[in-house]
Amino acid sequence: MTSTPRTIEITVKPDGSTSLETKGFTGNGCRAASEFLEQALGSRGSEQLTSEFHQQSSHQQSNQQRH
Repeated sequence: MTSTPRTIEITVKPDGSTSLETKGFTGNGCRAASEFLEQALGSRGSEQLTSEFHQQSSHQQSNQQRH
């Protein structure tokens, strides 16, 4: 099984606004990984969740299968 590389992409637009996009994270892992960047960049204007957010990590899935 190959794992998807995890990346955090920050875009700074000409007007000074920023956007942050995480890739390769599942579940709430994206929020945990990017929290420090969100704090450094300022308040969150909006959030758009991807299909990856709604997926469980393989660790979460294996724990649920055991129960």
